[in-house]
Amino acid sequence: MRYISKFFIITFFTIICTQSFAEQKIVTLDLTYLLNESKAGKGAQDFLKATFDVNVKKFTNMEKKLKKQESDLLAKKNILSQEEYGKSMDSLRKNFADYQTQRRASIDKLTAKRAGAREILLKKLEPILKSYINENNISLVVDKKIILGGNPDSDITKIIVEKLNKELPSLNLK
Repeated sequence: MRYISKFFIITFFTIICTQSFAEQKIVTLDLTYLLNESKAGKGAQDFLKATFDVNVKKFTNMEKKLKKQESDLLAKKNILSQEEYGKSMDSLRKNFADYQTQRRASIDKLTAKRAGAREILLKKLEPILKSYINENNISLVVDKKIILGGNPDSDITKIIVEKLNKELPSLNLK
């Protein structure tokens, strides 16, 4: 008898709690799509990709020059004196170290620009999202990548992208 009463009490509280959660409006937002497909996001990505491509081309040319210098030096190894060969090899090593430093600095700078662009975009997104939440009495916004399933009608990504495109048409990255 005691177990039956506990069972009914637990069942009663479970039903009440389920009903209270059912009244909340939960929507999903695909943050990756928003960052990649908004006008500002696309513009930032295009700029960053173009900068990356320019850097890759520049560093590929530098690497080819260094390899050519190395092969020329190795070809002249028997002709040059030991001292001249050592000086040339040290100079080549220094040039290679400079190349690596410049390449690393370029990648770090590009990474910092990407992070800055993302931060700016997210800062501009926050007030838009807050106003939409208040206007539509939304209780919870969840990132779409952590959702296993759900109603596609609860996705607000396109609406937020349109509002973000009106508010922030481009990021000025330079």
